[in-house]
Amino acid sequence: MAYETLTFDVDADGIALLTLNRPDALNSFTVTMARELEEVFTTDAMADEVRAVIVTGAGRAFCAGMDLSASGNVFGLDESLHPTPERLAEHLADPANHPEYAEGVRDTGGKVTLAIHALPKPVIAAINGPAVGIGATMLCAMDARLASSKAKIGFVFGKLGIVPEACSSYFLPRVVGVPRALEWLYTAEILDPDQALDGGLVRSIHLPDELLPAAFELARRFTQNRSPVGTALVRQLITRNVSARHPLEAHLSDSLAMFYASVGDGKEGVAAFLEKRSPEFTSKASEVPDVFYGQIFTG
Repeated sequence: MAYETLTFDVDADGIALLTLNRPDALNSFTVTMARELEEVFTTDAMADEVRAVIVTGAGRAFCAGMDLSASGNVFGLDESLHPTPERLAEHLADPANHPEYAEGVRDTGGKVTLAIHALPKPVIAAINGPAVGIGATMLCAMDARLASSKAKIGFVFGKLGIVPEACSSYFLPRVVGVPRALEWLYTAEILDPDQALDGGLVRSIHLPDELLPAAFELARRFTQNRSPVGTALVRQLITRNVSARHPLEAHLSDSLAMFYASVGDGKEGVAAFLEKRSPEFTSKASEVPDVFYGQIFTG
């Protein structure tokens, strides 16, 4: 479908390029962009033809943060409400009876990163320029982050008197560790690419013209001759079990994942290994089995 703030294109290898497309506004984040990003990750990117998603920005910025020029509450929140933890939990359990919480209370960036987290495919950030505020926090839900030598990353919430959003209190310390996350949030300083690399937020730095080719190369390494279901299970096992209370929880989900993988694409993988040929996997990410016990809210 056509989007107002984004473009989404899929190449012959199934690698999707998702581009934040408000270059005249440095791809600043709006409520419309939030809705469109959530739509992309819950519909377009879910298509079986898509094997991985690369996220970048049009023009010279990745995303300059929330567009603060909007009238009213710039974050799109309903200031007439008085939300409590209990009422917000009730909304998640029974959204039909609390529809005002979906748009008036819930963080728009968090709904985007929850959609990224739920996608059963690799997501790679190609940070082509400034990534500030939500432009920085949305990166933390992605699997790999490549930065241009012109990139700047800023968790600048402290300068605005607000807090980090987009589930970054969950994702950021898992990527860089608690002390580093706190330091970056307390200081609210802009990080250059070398600082982001040293802190473990980005995996590599590239010249501007080499950034997207490197991202596509990595995406193909993640997906070519790989089982779509196997990849989906790996992503789920790692991102969920990092928060498991006991290794037994990981053992249970690992066991079910191994069972279903071994009776699916695993048969072809073993045969291809023995016959010294490339495997021809036939599974689809949409067919990934449920291997986790209990309900997990994802949207």
